[in-house]
Amino acid sequence: MKISFLGAARTVTGSMHLLEVNGARILLDCGLYQGRRAEANERNRHLPRPALDADCLILSHAHIDHSGNIPGLCRQGFSGPIYATRATQDLCAVMLADSAHIQEQDAAYLNKKLQRRGEPLVEPIYTTLNAQQAMSQFVGVDYGVPFEPVPGVSARFLDAGHILGSAAIVLDVDEGGKNHRFCFTGDVGRPNTPIIRDPEPLEGVEWLVTESTYGNRLHDPIGDAEAQLADTVNETARRGGKVIIPAFSVGRTQELVYALARLRAENRIPEIPIFVDSPLSTNVTGVFRKHPECFDQEMNALLAKQDDPFGFSKLAYTRSVADSKQINFLADPCIIISASGMCETGRILHHLSNNIGDPKNTVLIVGFQAANTLGRRLVEKWPQVRIFGEEHRVRAQVRVINALSAHADRDELLRYIGATQETLRKVFVVHGEESQSLALADTLFNLGIPEVAVPALGETHTL
Repeated sequence: MKISFLGAARTVTGSMHLLEVNGARILLDCGLYQGRRAEANERNRHLPRPALDADCLILSHAHIDHSGNIPGLCRQGFSGPIYATRATQDLCAVMLADSAHIQEQDAAYLNKKLQRRGEPLVEPIYTTLNAQQAMSQFVGVDYGVPFEPVPGVSARFLDAGHILGSAAIVLDVDEGGKNHRFCFTGDVGRPNTPIIRDPEPLEGVEWLVTESTYGNRLHDPIGDAEAQLADTVNETARRGGKVIIPAFSVGRTQELVYALARLRAENRIPEIPIFVDSPLSTNVTGVFRKHPECFDQEMNALLAKQDDPFGFSKLAYTRSVADSKQINFLADPCIIISASGMCETGRILHHLSNNIGDPKNTVLIVGFQAANTLGRRLVEKWPQVRIFGEEHRVRAQVRVINALSAHADRDELLRYIGATQETLRKVFVVHGEESQSLALADTLFNLGIPEVAVPALGETHTL
């Protein structure tokens, strides 16, 4: 067996790894790379040849940094099956279509400028038609049900507890009459998070590829999140301001709505309007309603009492551009949840540009912000930021709630990996900024794992 690291090596985005076994090639994830625009454009447009030649793709979950370049992969010639959990398949149907629409819009906007200057026009990285073609290659599989992606390999999805449908990919390999177990964690969630189930424990793994987003950081206790959210809403409402929350459409938006519903029911926050201003988030919430098999006991108990845990008084989901613009004319306190989670694209940019200069308002950051993103600059308290090409003074309050993270922190990762430590032969640490990956690798090695590596982009290792 060989494993090649084609993305998310010493960085957080662009997850893509290639496993070669018995002459077959299995691609694990195919995410969009997010970062400096020129580099991201180059990497996303020109996928590595080995990825295009894969016999199949197994997808850990639907987040764009793991799934977002599947249409590009198919556009460039990949024609194999794409295995995913059924919830991930349904999420990708709406998310990849949305991503394609953004690609087409961005290309059309840029081409107007290029045409005026007489310069060559650009094409989108992929189109809506490419996304539709990619979805025709998906094969939905239930958690825990074995399937054979290539001869000699039995695969299973274990619930990773990260977002709806997220999975660790376990491969039992028969190679030359010997049996080995390989696992790719995808992104690992936190135990005791709302809505979805906890990560399922690993057993008997020899070779492990693990994420390390928070490889050397600890989160606040999950129980603190609602109290911090309530404090932020109450303080901002007293000032007469708005709470602007950049949130990923999958997982984070639904968790926020769920938390706000609980706070409202307990009279811990005032009855101010709450807007989920993202067509994608609205569509994704519809997918959540279709997959109660992914919910934890608490969520299923709530479902038994009410039909829709994602809807309540004063909560509005907005789809149209006109409705989105109307929100910015409100003078009274409100909460606006909008994508994208790292403040790079989408309607959140309009809400930030309209509200970031007012000290009454609060920008509430509730998720990981990659380097070189607008969200990261806000977390780092830059006094001035650029939005839509214009400089904006940051006068609004900027608050961060780490307890809402959907990623396991260092100690949670160690417990997750520790469940299978006795059988581990080697661990590869990926999907983290270099400092986080290296720190987790050192910790794992010091705990007694025989070999731990932090691969660089393009490296190949023999197992």
